[in-house]
Amino acid sequence: MFRATLAKLGRIVVTGGSGKAGQSIITELLDNGHQILNLDLVPMSRQGVHTLRTDLADSGQVFNALSGQWALTEPFPEGLPPPPDAVIHMAGYPRNMLVPDNELFRSNTQGTYNVCEAACKLGVRKIVVASSTTVYGVAFAQGDANYSSFPIEEDHDVCPTDTYAIAKLCNERVSRGFAARFGADIYVLRIGHVIGPDEYNEDTFYSYVHEPELWKVHGWAYIDSRDLGGMCEAALRKDGLGFQVFNATNDSITNLSPTRELLRKLFPNTPITREMEEFEAPLTNAKIKRLLGFQEKHKWRKYFTLWDKKPGIAPD
Repeated sequence: MFRATLAKLGRIVVTGGSGKAGQSIITELLDNGHQILNLDLVPMSRQGVHTLRTDLADSGQVFNALSGQWALTEPFPEGLPPPPDAVIHMAGYPRNMLVPDNELFRSNTQGTYNVCEAACKLGVRKIVVASSTTVYGVAFAQGDANYSSFPIEEDHDVCPTDTYAIAKLCNERVSRGFAARFGADIYVLRIGHVIGPDEYNEDTFYSYVHEPELWKVHGWAYIDSRDLGGMCEAALRKDGLGFQVFNATNDSITNLSPTRELLRKLFPNTPITREMEEFEAPLTNAKIKRLLGFQEKHKWRKYFTLWDKKPGIAPD
């Protein structure tokens, strides 16, 4: 029997909540009145949020974490705790080259399988799973690779060659299978490069704005960590979509040129398959806005201040 989701869900498990993205997600969920349990190997100091040190690659630990207590109290509440209302699965190695490839693949895929299995078998009906825009096969390609068309939407061909993105693509298939088997809503977020609130005036975003020819690998897009939290909240509030994949990126292209102008300049022979908004990010978030009602709050132009080019950067 699945636990019904409500207009305001109460008990949310977040995996990987101690990381940059996870902390912003937890902040958004707390602001919306949810109770949070964080499953992570790294402690997090956040009042009102208990972190349970959990190895997600161990299925027994995952099942126990999702069915156990949420806080240390004396005594514990009477009776068995109910399972969570939803799970937001963000944990895993965040990129290549942190551990050998086989360990990256094992850990990231096993963790996702274990979370989906335990949650579904405990009756959880809503799961949000972190994937990555790297599945489009350009960011960590073996050599130079190009997108076949613009905008880059969720039905775009996915054929990555690097281990991180291959693992993410496997996790999408795992999520689809569990959604079909258990009738659960499992929403996959293909997350773009995550920018924290204090990172808009650092080297990466400066280069985004002034050297767009370098940033095909990110699809001229990003995601503010706080808006990623907003996407997770939107996913919790929208029921009944079954398995879905969403690009988790912000609205606008990460440079000063109108989108069509930039794409025609850099990729004159690549087709543009539909009308695009003037400054729409080529790696578009149109689907998550349409189906989940997501509304961006943190536009990069509100925070970026390094408008002057450094010496040595060619003019537009």
